[in-house]
Amino acid sequence: MNTGAHPDDETSAMLAALGLRDGLDLSYCCSTRGEGGQNDIGTEVGAALGALRTAEMERACDVLNMRMYWLCPDPNDPVTDFGFSKSGKETLEKWGRKRTLRRFARVLRMERPDILCPTFLDIPGQHGHHRAMTDAAHKVMDLAADPKFDTGGHAPWQVKKLYLPAWSGAGQAYDDDLPPPPATLTIQAKGFDPVSGASYERIGQQSRSYHRTQGMGKWIEIGDERNWPLHLADSRVDGPDLDLTSGLPKTLRDLGLGSIQDHLDAARAAFPDYDRVAKEACEALRLLQNCDVTPEYAHRIARKITQVSTVIRIAAGVQVEARLEQDQLAPGDESAVHFGVRNGSADLVSTQVITTPGWRATEVSLVNDSAGPSDPYPNRYLPDTPCAPCVCVETTVHGVTSTTRVAFETPPLSVPPVVTSLAPRAGVINLRADNRTLSVAARSIHPTHGKVTLHLPEGWTAVRTEAGFDLSIPKAVSPGAYLVPIYVDNQPAQLVETIAYDHIAPRTLSTPAVLQVQVIEADLPQGRLGYIGGGNDTVDQSIRAMGLSIDALEDADLISDTALAEFDTLVIGIFALRFRRGLAEAMPRIHQWVENGGTLVTLYHRPWDNWSSDTTPPRPLEIGQPSLRWRVTDETSAVTQLTDHPILSYPNAIGRTDWDGWYKERGLYFAKSWDAAYTPLLKMADPGEAPHQGALLSADIGKGRHIHCALILHLQMAKLVPGAFRLMANILAPRQ
Repeated sequence: MNTGAHPDDETSAMLAALGLRDGLDLSYCCSTRGEGGQNDIGTEVGAALGALRTAEMERACDVLNMRMYWLCPDPNDPVTDFGFSKSGKETLEKWGRKRTLRRFARVLRMERPDILCPTFLDIPGQHGHHRAMTDAAHKVMDLAADPKFDTGGHAPWQVKKLYLPAWSGAGQAYDDDLPPPPATLTIQAKGFDPVSGASYERIGQQSRSYHRTQGMGKWIEIGDERNWPLHLADSRVDGPDLDLTSGLPKTLRDLGLGSIQDHLDAARAAFPDYDRVAKEACEALRLLQNCDVTPEYAHRIARKITQVSTVIRIAAGVQVEARLEQDQLAPGDESAVHFGVRNGSADLVSTQVITTPGWRATEVSLVNDSAGPSDPYPNRYLPDTPCAPCVCVETTVHGVTSTTRVAFETPPLSVPPVVTSLAPRAGVINLRADNRTLSVAARSIHPTHGKVTLHLPEGWTAVRTEAGFDLSIPKAVSPGAYLVPIYVDNQPAQLVETIAYDHIAPRTLSTPAVLQVQVIEADLPQGRLGYIGGGNDTVDQSIRAMGLSIDALEDADLISDTALAEFDTLVIGIFALRFRRGLAEAMPRIHQWVENGGTLVTLYHRPWDNWSSDTTPPRPLEIGQPSLRWRVTDETSAVTQLTDHPILSYPNAIGRTDWDGWYKERGLYFAKSWDAAYTPLLKMADPGEAPHQGALLSADIGKGRHIHCALILHLQMAKLVPGAFRLMANILAPRQ
């Protein structure tokens, strides 16, 4: 079992070699869903990003045939990716130490691994979430084996070995302060898989490529493959540790089942003679189904039965495909099921849709009678045993019957019975803007013709429109947060967010239908605004929400001096230099536009986002890395203004209260060094660290200005933090 704190923490290349070459049964235990991480492919944040990254992790597991377990059961759980942490102690305090250890021990008792191997070291300079999971790995070895430690009805299990990485975890993000422990053995992983011809490193990267939200996956050149040194930190077996499986049962022969192992060895040796593979596997399955082992080894036999049954189905050429006409079903909905079956060399193949409570299968359809909303955060994922509803395939080959499961082409999703659409889901009304009305689009989806109503705060009014409602606030309303629940036919409605990309199975995230309205007071600047986005933030929407007009620039505008000249201020969104085609090449033209009087705002970028310290900004500006050293993770950290710059005073006087209520962290990817033309405006620090001054910089360039902002304003505005809107309004103001 490999362990980590986030989807993409797994040691993919090493696992590929251990699984495909050495035949080790693989699993991965992850604490969080990665909901606090980056998103390179869209604008999902929070729970929606967690659901997306969960689905990506499942696809990554498919490549490695790796079983997946999570410690975080739902989006509102304390064990969450709450933002970057520099302390394992802080992390476990937020997660709950007892809670984390109990869940971790429960996973060990369910999966019953022999070997535990965290991906990261518990040392300063490493992500606090990683440190917490490695610290917990040491403790759960004893807890999972202790009969007195309660995990909810699971039998105790003793993990036999704990290995730590004997390599450094330092890089672009982290900066391990201590050297890794000495290697006690090394996993030789530089070879290649004889079946596919791919190196284990490339197979690992194929798995990692499904972590698209994190920009993972890269091409490995021949000769760049790695070996993986490990350090044995704890062992409960006797004898020298000559290799990973020393002192452990490695095959069924070690369990006294040599005759079964003989057939499995023969099946492997027979490849690619599929008929011979099937015969040997069938004989092995017949013996497995009738063998008697001690309870300690029962899980190994169950796993082997599943594996051998899958081998038989594939070797016999049995193919089963199942497709639903409708993938999302509310209670009462029914969808036709279409099967495609090829018997191959099997004597008999039968299929049956199996369900869970709330679902029902007929001969030709799948019915959602009363199933609750589908879980976007499933607790585990078993690649060879998909969750119901799915298809059970019974195959008889050489007189032996085996059973396997096959997932639907797109697994069905259950949605709530009362669903409405709502756009936007959160809105801003600015008391200093001309418009004190918020327009929302809202309609009933289930039931289709249900009547939508709003439960408004006292004094608010709503006028029905063709699309939904126009909400108006009373004259005497106070700034603050307001909630507007949505009802359909007098029943509380739900919102359903479908998370669908071509590299994952779709997910739905169901939440109460409540419109969030933040009433703010932010004076607005004059001037025409332009936005150059890369698809990774909703900054333009937030700017419009507070009462400003902003135009999205097209690709053609980037190469047109005439088009640029129409704008007073340009905002370049996060990561845009990496993901916006032609933007990096257009920067010299934008520099000249700044010289001529334009105000350029660049929101935070990573060093690898096509950010060249010398050529991207109008004057040299270097982004610091590893990022752990150049961020402030404490969202409550004190912020000191270093100067009386107009950005901090016009049109809004930025003060202490504007830094209240921030979400996740202050900022990241702070500037490390900059040209003398830039003036640092703010100072802030995490507890016990030296202050940073690279969060917000301004430089007068010719007649114009460049402002670089590494504060996570885009996320604060999405979370409706009032001070973020006021600061953004100032940043957008053209140079006077």
